[in-house]
Amino acid sequence: MTTVQKNEEVKVLRLTLHDRLVGYLAGFTSGRIVLTFAPEFKSDASRPTFSLITSPAFPNADKLLSEPWKTNQKLHPTLSNLLPEGALRELVAQGLKTHVDNEFQMLSYLGRDLPGALIAETVSPEDVPNYLLSDNDKAKAIKFDADGVDGKFSLAGVQMKFSMKEKDGRYNFATGGDLGDWIVKTPSTKHQHVPLNEYTAMSLAALAGVDIPDIKLIELRKLDGLPQINLPDEELAFAIKRFDREGGQRVHMEDFAQVLVKYPQQKYDSANYEQIAKVLYGFTEDGLADVQQFARRLLVNILLANGDAHLKNWSLLYKNQINPRLSPAYDIVTTSVYIEDEKKYALNLGKTKEWFKVNQAHFKAWADRSEIPWRAIKPHLDDAMEKARVLWPEALEELPMADQHKDKLRSHWRLLQDDFQISS
Repeated sequence: MTTVQKNEEVKVLRLTLHDRLVGYLAGFTSGRIVLTFAPEFKSDASRPTFSLITSPAFPNADKLLSEPWKTNQKLHPTLSNLLPEGALRELVAQGLKTHVDNEFQMLSYLGRDLPGALIAETVSPEDVPNYLLSDNDKAKAIKFDADGVDGKFSLAGVQMKFSMKEKDGRYNFATGGDLGDWIVKTPSTKHQHVPLNEYTAMSLAALAGVDIPDIKLIELRKLDGLPQINLPDEELAFAIKRFDREGGQRVHMEDFAQVLVKYPQQKYDSANYEQIAKVLYGFTEDGLADVQQFARRLLVNILLANGDAHLKNWSLLYKNQINPRLSPAYDIVTTSVYIEDEKKYALNLGKTKEWFKVNQAHFKAWADRSEIPWRAIKPHLDDAMEKARVLWPEALEELPMADQHKDKLRSHWRLLQDDFQISS
């Protein structure tokens, strides 16, 4: 039993997934937050997957669902990772006139357009089920609203990026229950030409066999209703099609910080690429195909000098609502052009993070530790290398990356181990 203060007030959110009740999130004035799963969700063996750790196929899922998930101040990582980070989080908090760490309030405000298919909505006191506060008879549910700034959406990440809907060549914030179908990233005031960089890196990745969503560059003048943010003297934004939206419907997803139950601030130092591979190989609908694509992307991130492929930049997608697959790739950027002397990728692979030391032997060690047959991985690495060596030098000439960034990327290729060098 949880001890509460006398007459403590509690705000309640209802969590639903594909029109099915998942449970209720209670936020107490003391700062405690309690997620209680609905009995009908716990007992349904064919329930949609809220998180892989709650899937009937996952070890100890029933035990995890049997008791409420209790945290203090912060949401549980499964929910905390749905919220934005950095400047975008500050923008939302400013609009709500709340602290950036008030995660319950942020979730209540952003709950209609979260990443994936989960919906969080406010609950009137009279609609709070008796079982939710049966252990907290001194607590009183109160009425509250989630009003705030316009353009309700939540996108995990630290860049300024917005969920927008395209119509007749213009991009607007979705309203009236519509869902945004593009993620639009505006230029950075800190780093030059990030949209051109990401468009180029993602395009090169696709040429090497990486599965990516549709991408485009958009003139800033075609973006309507942007909030008052500082923008540099650049004309183009980067846009990527939302793969968690299809035909106006939500498709559920979760990133690997959620899967491994890590908070966003742990995304660089709490796991390695072997752990991700083991989950993909053991629990996705086509584990072999997913780890083959995963290996290809790991190599491409090294080739593109992307040091930011952390836990939140890998996701599972639940197209059939139950069984996951590795999602399309996103957030591939040549980060080394912005970070002086950057020489490492985000997580350990074969016990190293060093771009200029890694070779095929490290990938074999990664496969062995992940218990994946090397013979199933090596051909995909070889294919990615062949495509990169044949296609990338000419393609880079035509792609819009800034010339000084192209030069740094070519230098990066020359410094890699023989297994992964590209002549330009």
